[in-house]
Amino acid sequence: QSIERYTFGHSAWSSSHFQSMSGSPAVVMRLVASAHTVAEKAGAIVRKVLHSGELGIVEKTGANDLQTLADRLAQQSICASLSRHFPKITIIGEEELPAEEIKEDLIEGGHSEEILQKTCPAEYSGLKEEELVVWVDPLDGTKEYTEGLLDNVTVLIGIAYEGRAIAGVINQPFYNYQLGAGASLGRTMWGMLGLGAFGFQLQEVPGDRRIVTTTRSHSNKLVTDCVNAMEPHEVIKVGGAGNKIIQLVEGKASAYVFASPGCKKWDTCAPEAILHAVGGKLTDMHGNAYCYNANVKHMNSAGILATLRNHEYYVSRVPQSVLQALKSD
Repeated sequence: QSIERYTFGHSAWSSSHFQSMSGSPAVVMRLVASAHTVAEKAGAIVRKVLHSGELGIVEKTGANDLQTLADRLAQQSICASLSRHFPKITIIGEEELPAEEIKEDLIEGGHSEEILQKTCPAEYSGLKEEELVVWVDPLDGTKEYTEGLLDNVTVLIGIAYEGRAIAGVINQPFYNYQLGAGASLGRTMWGMLGLGAFGFQLQEVPGDRRIVTTTRSHSNKLVTDCVNAMEPHEVIKVGGAGNKIIQLVEGKASAYVFASPGCKKWDTCAPEAILHAVGGKLTDMHGNAYCYNANVKHMNSAGILATLRNHEYYVSRVPQSVLQALKSD
């Protein structure tokens, strides 16, 4: 993990570019609008590296904790692009990368005009750059990426204020890849508290069915016991935290249950913001919220419990053994 610090010259954003509109958009709206385009650029990088066939895989802590050239380039692109336009934000990215000159072709300077047109929720309209923390997972689901399970892969950019995830962008670089040659690949969804979420069709699992989504490659007895305690009608095992939250908001699963440390703040910040923007909830196994301040520890030590509806039911079913094993921060 690394906190990125880039210094650039004068930022184009601070010029008179936006003054001609009815007042300049709020900082946080400009940040989300930039993050949207930056996530799309990162998704394109992720596709390009796969296409090249040279993934450049390195084991970080073991065979289930991998880093590829795509992780490295996508993080450089995201962090350098956002830092250039928002020099005072704090950016925390998953990958520990050496400080180096970032190639200009990795920099994305655009923004989503559609997002800038939206009215910023009043409580966030006065936020300053230095009050915002951006959590970046340049490639969530790296293991699946190396194994060709491409629909599991996401790019995650989450924005936090006062410890809360308030906005997030998720890019799925390989959305539609099953359609084969000629399909237009990738999509980007985003959400913000007080505004809602966009870029997908919100759906719920039919009320009486409990479908639990959980980890594909990090399971153990505690994880399995907790899933079974929810009395699910069906269990889905897929990779990627971002991917599992997409399952919740698209009606493929009713709960994401992971009774283990392992997930980090950059895995959950963006997905949590999108989930909360549509009335869902993400907590630890005790039902407590995670905090996304710049100085928090990165591990989500007390597991992940996320739902679109009926969160209390799932919290109430968590076994005592899990609660004792996983202490809230």
